[in-house]
Amino acid sequence: MGKPNKFTGGGGNQNKAAMMQRVQQMQEEMLNLQNELSEKTVTATAGGGAVTVTMKGNRDLVSVSLKPEIVDPDDIEMLEDLIVAAVNEAGAKASEMMESGMAGITGGLNIPGLF
Repeated sequence: MGKPNKFTGGGGNQNKAAMMQRVQQMQEEMLNLQNELSEKTVTATAGGGAVTVTMKGNRDLVSVSLKPEIVDPDDIEMLEDLIVAAVNEAGAKASEMMESGMAGITGGLNIPGLF
């Protein structure tokens, strides 16, 4: 065992073991959260509800629904823009759901590269 110093204090090994145990617990909680979110869905709309997108919390796209009146062969670009807007909004909602769940695990710590 190393001598205590200003960095480790008298219980350096105990602190490291406790920290490693907490990190392992957080990893398990994050895996559980990812599994849970892969089952939850978010829905977003665009064009006043003309385009509806459903996405899982892990950002897998589940469905895209279009109202028939929005399909105009002479204006495909508008339809494409509405789909992109709805998908982006659903993605943002899924990200918010993930961030909220992670904040509960990490105690609000911002850990770079975590998600």
